[in-house]
Amino acid sequence: MTANKIDITSRAQLNTLLNQLTPETPALWGNLGAQSMIEHLVEAVEYTNGKRIAVLEVSPEQADNAKQLLVHTDFVISKGAKGHLSDATKTKRYKDLRAAIDQLNKEIDGFELYFTIPGKTAVHHAFGPMTREEWVTWHGKHFTHHFKQFGLINSE
Repeated sequence: MTANKIDITSRAQLNTLLNQLTPETPALWGNLGAQSMIEHLVEAVEYTNGKRIAVLEVSPEQADNAKQLLVHTDFVISKGAKGHLSDATKTKRYKDLRAAIDQLNKEIDGFELYFTIPGKTAVHHAFGPMTREEWVTWHGKHFTHHFKQFGLINSE
């Protein structure tokens, strides 16, 4: 983590923050509970480790423009943003918050393994194919957004 931005490859720092979450940790905004937020991140990472395959929902030109604007700049996801996978009514996949956090770590392990293949990409529904570095950047922005949501990092 640097300057209140999460780096998913810095696992010790990531888990120090994750371990501050409890089932009772309130969201500062939005309708996700702590476990639902972690499960949301699990699902997002699954799209980047080969478990799930996203379909591009816009033209390649629109995707490239969005990627340049949102991934390759200092863009910050706002508090009111509605994510593609956000749904507080989803049935929980894991028995408790600890199990969800453990699964998130396993999915990030899978992300690292997936991108050991040179030239490998994973498709984002709105940004198109992205490299490991682009995904580290986007996951960083996404995790940062949700960690701010639960007060794990400052929202400055």
